[in-house]
Amino acid sequence: MEVRAMTGTSSRWNIQDITTPEDIRVIELRAYNEAVPFTSTIDLLRHAAACAPNEPALLFQTTADLNSAVLPWTYADLLDQVVRAANLLRQCGVQRNDPVAILAPNMPSTHIALWAAQLAGCAFPINYLLGAEHVAKLLEAGRVKAVITLAESKDLKIRSSVMAAVKLANLHCPILEIDPDESSPFSGSFQSQLRRADPIDQLSQTLTPSDTAAIFHTGGTTGLPKILRQTHANELHTSCMAAPYYHFHKGDILLNGFPLFHVAGAFVYGLAALAVQGTVYIPTMLGMRNRDFIHSAWALFRKHRVSHLGCVPTTLASLTQSYEENNIKGTCGVRIALTGGSALPVEIAAHFEQRTQVPVRNIFGMTECAGIVSIEPDGMPRTPGSAGLALPYTKVRAVPLSESVKPVIENFCETGEEGVLCVRGPHISPGYIDESRNAGTFSKNGWLVSGDLGYVDAEGRIYITGRSKDLIIRSGHNIDPQAIEEAFLANPDVLDCAAVGEPDEYAGELPVVFITLKPGANTSAEELLADAHARISEPPAMPKKAYILSTMPTTPVGKIFKPDLRRMAIAEKIQGIAAALNAPGTCMVTFPDKHAMHCVISIKDTPQRHGIQQALRKLPIDASIKDEAA
Repeated sequence: MEVRAMTGTSSRWNIQDITTPEDIRVIELRAYNEAVPFTSTIDLLRHAAACAPNEPALLFQTTADLNSAVLPWTYADLLDQVVRAANLLRQCGVQRNDPVAILAPNMPSTHIALWAAQLAGCAFPINYLLGAEHVAKLLEAGRVKAVITLAESKDLKIRSSVMAAVKLANLHCPILEIDPDESSPFSGSFQSQLRRADPIDQLSQTLTPSDTAAIFHTGGTTGLPKILRQTHANELHTSCMAAPYYHFHKGDILLNGFPLFHVAGAFVYGLAALAVQGTVYIPTMLGMRNRDFIHSAWALFRKHRVSHLGCVPTTLASLTQSYEENNIKGTCGVRIALTGGSALPVEIAAHFEQRTQVPVRNIFGMTECAGIVSIEPDGMPRTPGSAGLALPYTKVRAVPLSESVKPVIENFCETGEEGVLCVRGPHISPGYIDESRNAGTFSKNGWLVSGDLGYVDAEGRIYITGRSKDLIIRSGHNIDPQAIEEAFLANPDVLDCAAVGEPDEYAGELPVVFITLKPGANTSAEELLADAHARISEPPAMPKKAYILSTMPTTPVGKIFKPDLRRMAIAEKIQGIAAALNAPGTCMVTFPDKHAMHCVISIKDTPQRHGIQQALRKLPIDASIKDEAA
């Protein structure tokens, strides 16, 4: 098909590398439509294909074997297949703004599905690891008009759950299936249908920056997650502004193992790389959850000239371990590791840098702002605790906790003063599709309330000090879990650590820690507590207990999933009450809804039953207590 630039997008479009606050001010002197000259995400892809039609846009590592095939998609290939897929969706009845549910792993055809859905209607990437009932509710709430999912696969059991969800939602719509085998897809698969689809783009000319590009589900540790709307303008802002902070250019290759239902996979390490005609390297269908890939990662980075790594802190820890186990020397060509999604522990970053000689830079973002608020530039030194500088044309201010819940935000903290971070800029979402859920997150005067605690210093650096909802509140005293975690991560035997509040009848919550150890370490929980004691200066923050786990519960993108740890802490507390009353094993604790903190406590018939019941009723937990017959 013909590849050409859209009207208004010059082949000379560029944003200079960002190293200092002054570089940001220079960009902001330009008219915004010069800095971001595109009308839609498809316009951006069309521009990239016009500038670099034969350059690789995507590289797909089929397996973790060093000799396995790596499949390339050029920019011309990518644009051609996106247009064909959009026309296929139109044949399926999808119209402008109609949501197309996408439940498939990060692989080239999923990228094509994502951008095609934004061209034909709007994309609705859904976490394919959710249960069928949960997915069904999302399909209903999103009013989905088509579904794209992974076909039968021995590695990822997605199809059966999706089909069950479609049935539960009583959804009657086209279902397209992506063959896991990108090189030889079966007849009738999503890939094979693209070969017969119309290659002429008659849709992108009608798109505008304010059109809905995608809806994303977000939050939701209790009940149904909120569903957020993103415009093309929102997505273009982060995608056009990110690469200059990374010092990422045409010819560079960025590791992206994030699922595309996460904004990091779609924009932070996806469209941001494509905007400057770089290459996205996809580390097998399983992404960074592929243990075999982690083991061979550094050799693969060297072989395929990977220059930039997209990570979360737990991935940094795993890559450090892999580096040491394989006795790797040098950087293998990697220039920088980018990390976000959760607070960056200083010890994890320092250990990675010390072993690999690869610098780490932090990113702060949210789904509600298309993935990025701020980035620590490649050219600046890493400042512990800093999440870098805000994107151009973006304002970040800390506000007092009491101010953050007001409909209109007007009073701000002084420079360097901690509060709840709020953001305003072109990437801020218009809000949730259920507008009644906007309160507390989107102010009426344009501020996004992040829920993150932090401050902004005199040079504009943003510091994240914790999550307002993750604070451990002990007798009215706010405790930052990150300070506790840093103390334990300083121990050379600790691989990862997370602190949460365990319910307490007197203090409300007491801090406890969950820990995973490095291979070969046999340190006890008591030794870990004693070692951390000297590093925790705030006595109320000293954990009362430490629990050693074989694996840490994580989200699909590798972030530690603290709701699961809170459930563990509740269960441990309940078992501890029974043991203290000389009735160990008499309580069974279950959480019927994995997305809620409500628990059911069944108590066996025992002489201590009444005492256990009385003690449990003093705990600040959401629980139902049932007697179990003898």
